[in-house]
Amino acid sequence: MNKKTKARLRRARRSRAKIRELNVPSLSVHRTGKYLYAQIISADGKNTLAAASSLEKGLVEGEGTKKNMEAAKKVGAAIAERALKAGIDSVAFDRSGFLYHGKIKALADAAREAGLKF
Repeated sequence: MNKKTKARLRRARRSRAKIRELNVPSLSVHRTGKYLYAQIISADGKNTLAAASSLEKGLVEGEGTKKNMEAAKKVGAAIAERALKAGIDSVAFDRSGFLYHGKIKALADAAREAGLKF
């Protein structure tokens, strides 16, 4: 594991410890070079209550658009819609140690605009 990955995981561990103290469902985001994933995890951390990703057919259309800002906005709106349908309106944002800018920020802003509170 390289130094950059270790630093990201260290940041993630710190923020997840704080989220566990809050005892609320969390919106966990993971980003790869190709795709963006988001899921709502229960307060006890055992169940996934809702999920969305740029890998899903029908959510993000077109070649080469799965890893851009538009895809992040669509995933954010989709996860918020699915969370509200599942009865969850407030979550803690778990960015998994990724910096809060770019696609991560676009996903969070889209989820807030769609009605999710965090």
